[in-house]
Amino acid sequence: MSVNPVETKRPLLVLGVTSATSSDFFRGQPRYLERAGFDVLVLSSPGKQLDSLAREGVATAAVPMRREISLAHDCVSLLRLWRLLKELRPAIVEFGTPKAGLLGTVAAWLAHVPCRIYTIHGLRLETTRGPKRSLLMCTERLSGFLATRVLCVSESLRERVVELGIARRAKTIVLGNGSRIGVDVERFSPQFRGSAELETLRHRLGLPLGAPVIGFVGRFVKDKGIRELVKAFQQLRATYPHLRLLLVGDFEQGDPVEPEIRRFIESSPAMIRPGFVPDTAPYYGLMDVLALPTYREGFPGVLLEAQASGVPVVTTTATGAVDSVVDGETGFLVPVGDSSALAGAIAKLLEDPQLRLRMGRAGRARMERDFRQEAIWSAQVKMYRRLLEKNTTLRDRPPAKSTTERTTGRVAKRAFDLVAAIAALLVFTPILLMVAALVKMFLGSPILFRQSRPGWQGKPFTCLKFRTMTQARDAEQRLLPDAERMTAFGTFLRRSSIDELPELINVIRGEMSLVGPRPLLPQYLERYTPEQMRRHAMKPGITGWAQVNGRNTLDWKRKFELDVWYVDHHSLWLDMLILARTLGELVRPNGISRSGHATMPEFFGVGAESDHGGTR
Repeated sequence: MSVNPVETKRPLLVLGVTSATSSDFFRGQPRYLERAGFDVLVLSSPGKQLDSLAREGVATAAVPMRREISLAHDCVSLLRLWRLLKELRPAIVEFGTPKAGLLGTVAAWLAHVPCRIYTIHGLRLETTRGPKRSLLMCTERLSGFLATRVLCVSESLRERVVELGIARRAKTIVLGNGSRIGVDVERFSPQFRGSAELETLRHRLGLPLGAPVIGFVGRFVKDKGIRELVKAFQQLRATYPHLRLLLVGDFEQGDPVEPEIRRFIESSPAMIRPGFVPDTAPYYGLMDVLALPTYREGFPGVLLEAQASGVPVVTTTATGAVDSVVDGETGFLVPVGDSSALAGAIAKLLEDPQLRLRMGRAGRARMERDFRQEAIWSAQVKMYRRLLEKNTTLRDRPPAKSTTERTTGRVAKRAFDLVAAIAALLVFTPILLMVAALVKMFLGSPILFRQSRPGWQGKPFTCLKFRTMTQARDAEQRLLPDAERMTAFGTFLRRSSIDELPELINVIRGEMSLVGPRPLLPQYLERYTPEQMRRHAMKPGITGWAQVNGRNTLDWKRKFELDVWYVDHHSLWLDMLILARTLGELVRPNGISRSGHATMPEFFGVGAESDHGGTR
């Protein structure tokens, strides 16, 4: 890598996608972002395109990721991403495409990256059914939840994301008029038409001079509407016997087309297949019309490229695709899955050269006006700077939930707490009995430490823990300072958090939750600001958001900010993630106490932290 993100004072931005092929999204972009004040690293699976960026001087990192679901490989990829982000410590990450979006966003959350952008280029779940759709819905919602911003590449995609509950509207954003990368209007232009280079390419591909050409650029999969395109082509051949279908791309194993469709494409001499090519720009010059009968999109880049090249387009009313064309002006929109309507729209363009010319010019003008790459990149820089200026993790409070939502959430949280606490208590019973015996042996009676703590809405309850200190007192029978009463055995119990296990009983009683703001001392109630007091709007927890973000190394102000953030954003997803991160913290315990203190210093109010021993 060409930068040292730890030492540089410029914010490090990591841009990640699943496949190296998709890293072409970022061509030209890193240099623009570097001039805007960022250090940039592009991350994807290994591949030629990523290597090409590296040769151009772009900082890159290769982490193998599979597009399809593969639990074992996905876990390995997640671990590698987490380790990399922990090492790099970027200020911002932006992950797009489904697999990198999920794994990258989770890894960034676990690595405490402050600004996490999940870019949705399209929703695979729109064309899936059954358990796979449910799984994809869960992963999309998880990615949307963990992201600080969800970048949608079109307005129709944004509406779909909000409708499906993947992210709330306030968290979503669309750059400019849509798209994530815009289009290079200089590279894709009508200049190729009539050029010697184009004629050479036509001859090499075997395209007869004067033969009408329908173009397609992309992967040969069901979701791209290849079946409908082939059927429409077959219909049109009856009227245009010299018609050719120029298919730039290739077949893929994921979401494969029907065997009979593949056989027809591979056997028909009217199907021209150059495969995946390093530069598609000249190929648009061979097309009379570009067709993309897609089932789903985010914002299809090939439609922008074709229009920038002066080629009229036909696509569907699918999510994302509908934003890319001005129907009747730069091309035509047809219903999803309707091969007859597709054939009819293409026929209108084939039979009317003036209409093709007029739509091609209108499309080119729209691309120059609304979708230049520089305009998209400028909006991107503004988005990054706003994220850096504003800590959205703490300041963006979600809208108030309805009574039904609050009730449902409380019932689900309580059910989860009860089932998990009972199961944990059964599993840990041997440990509880053994620790009780050791506490009796080393520290004497009582075995449990009982203390009144404020719970939900400040109501007191008796919090249970294993004792970790002796009862040693001075000549006047006053307890000695915490540091003098702490034993090596007690320190072990605290570092391992084993002393917290009796709180499972508090959870089963309904006095605590597995996850929530930690219960503190009763005298703190009158010292809270109104905002800090909101931490008692939920039951206290055995672990919490503050505990997995620094624990007792945090000052009181920061700890209360994290507590209140949890109150505003809590969900079962977040609870499970906090519990998972808590297990990780137990493996490498830290943050048990602040420097110079055996426990957390006492809280005396805003701006008045004390050196007196206090509470955990």
